[in-house]
Amino acid sequence: MPHMSTQMTKAGVLFSGGQDSATVLAWALNRFDHVETVGFSYGQRHDVEMTVRKRALLQVREQFPDWAERLGEDHVVDLVGLGAISETALTRDREIETLDSGLPNTFVPGRNLIFLTYAAAIGWRRGFSDLVAGMCEADFSGYPDCRKETLDAQMTAISLGLDRPFTLHAPLMTRSKADAWTFAEELGGKPLVELIRVETHTCYVGERDALHEWGYGCGECPACDLRAKGWAEYARS
Repeated sequence: MPHMSTQMTKAGVLFSGGQDSATVLAWALNRFDHVETVGFSYGQRHDVEMTVRKRALLQVREQFPDWAERLGEDHVVDLVGLGAISETALTRDREIETLDSGLPNTFVPGRNLIFLTYAAAIGWRRGFSDLVAGMCEADFSGYPDCRKETLDAQMTAISLGLDRPFTLHAPLMTRSKADAWTFAEELGGKPLVELIRVETHTCYVGERDALHEWGYGCGECPACDLRAKGWAEYARS
């Protein structure tokens, strides 16, 4: 049920246009009176998501009238400098592989920390201190900036630095990809599941020619593999 309060509640959702961020957007729209979205263009190889996210937001407005009343302004932040200094498979045309450190070379150093800082800066100006994001420890590809302890530390620094308490909500933190599909159904029924399947984008290489059972993608990169396996488990349940 929507959050009821004598004072309007507001939140900012880090919305990339992918499965996880679309799911937590629905979560936020069920709980806050006013929700704004924040996207980041950082020179990502899969920049098709910047186009996809616009259509996904439009479809949310058209298919879910109650949510449309709560869905506010969309902010897009130009972080091309981050891509310029990141020698990763997400910002360069490189084969995806595991580094000697054990991390995948799709890890963009500092990305989530920077995203949260910018989102909080927008919230400071726009009047929201609740941030919502799709980070997850269960299926997170080993990214250290998806870990709860990292995110908690960052939010402490943000709250101190902006002299205002900011809170991060990460509804998918302990959920697998299969659980994320189930969660989406709980939030918005089969229509939301279908919207996420067809309108969102997760593929690391930006492939959007073929529509699979689980959505668009190359079907081979780690992001597609996680999404496909999660869908298969969800479909069997």
